[in-house]
Amino acid sequence: MTLEALLSPRLSLCHLAGSSKKKLLLNIAQAIDEQYPQLDADTIFNQLIARERLGSTGIGEGVAIPHCRLPGCEAPIGVLCTTEPAVDFDASDRQPVDLLFALLVPEDSEQEHLDTLAEIAALFSDSRVREKLRRAESGDELYALAIDSAAAA
Repeated sequence: MTLEALLSPRLSLCHLAGSSKKKLLLNIAQAIDEQYPQLDADTIFNQLIARERLGSTGIGEGVAIPHCRLPGCEAPIGVLCTTEPAVDFDASDRQPVDLLFALLVPEDSEQEHLDTLAEIAALFSDSRVREKLRRAESGDELYALAIDSAAAA
């Protein structure tokens, strides 16, 4: 699945506020709920938190990819965020997270879920991509930089 199919400018959030991992995930859940009213922010939040309890989705270098399979979700949904300030995400390298890509997929999309996670992780493994995204000043700029970076990868 292409990044362009997952992401929208409306869910590319620059300088998302959040003082903790839970607060960031709640803000992400609420942003999804605003764009997809058929989905419930509490359910999204609870599913993301349940996944975090299995192990942190902080992958290092200031990046986290929180994700879950979600009942009622009809197609994969991505949310790209930079945070202000960076937040402890229990990443293996102990670095705070300031760049997140949240991924929600339909409940029965196990292989697509894994394939999409691998693509996102590969994109964020490039330090040049991470730095470009961190310099974005608006959601539209963040979205454009992410799409351009994915197309060039």
